[in-house]
Amino acid sequence: MAERDDSVVLQALRAGDEEAFRELVARHQRALFTVALSYAGTPAAAEEVVQETWLGVLRGIDRFEGRSSLKTWIFAVLVNQARSRGRLEQRSVPFPLFAERSEGSEGSEPAIDPSRFRAPGDAFEGYWVTPPKPFGQLPEEQVTSAETLDAVAESIRRLPPLQQQVIALRDIEGWSAEEVCSFLELSEANQRVLLHRARSRVRSALEEHFAYERAS
Repeated sequence: MAERDDSVVLQALRAGDEEAFRELVARHQRALFTVALSYAGTPAAAEEVVQETWLGVLRGIDRFEGRSSLKTWIFAVLVNQARSRGRLEQRSVPFPLFAERSEGSEGSEPAIDPSRFRAPGDAFEGYWVTPPKPFGQLPEEQVTSAETLDAVAESIRRLPPLQQQVIALRDIEGWSAEEVCSFLELSEANQRVLLHRARSRVRSALEEHFAYERAS
């Protein structure tokens, strides 16, 4: 079913249309869970946060004033629920979530293991020791297999919280850079760095995955 405009969905939701609510859940459930997981730490806790988020959406939909998109507002409800849960559990948001917001601290961490490149003094300093194999050269069934998709999901789960959020919203959910920067309160440069690091780590994990498959 084609997605309806936010204004149409919003009007239907306020009128008590259950189909409008199911449509919103179908649109955003996966991304909400990914973002919740970066706060909550465990799948079970993340699922509870998402459930609390949808309850919060239903309770607060009449107070939504449209100053942001409906999508952004729903994710803001999620963040508030996650932080409230953390306070109730006497936990704070993990330190890395804040540490990553500093462009300087992100810039101090290499996106790719330096050992992948030729060392200083080498005639080809800075070049790959062994260039990564383009995934486009792999058989389609290997790239799209359940095992590979599981490897991608697991590699994303292992990323630092903000990197998880940025790559999930940009590459899985298709948010624009501007939307991500606004939602996560990031500068454009920091968003770019976080996305680059996340993609590099996921790519490295996939290289290991395919190397293991070839060796098996």
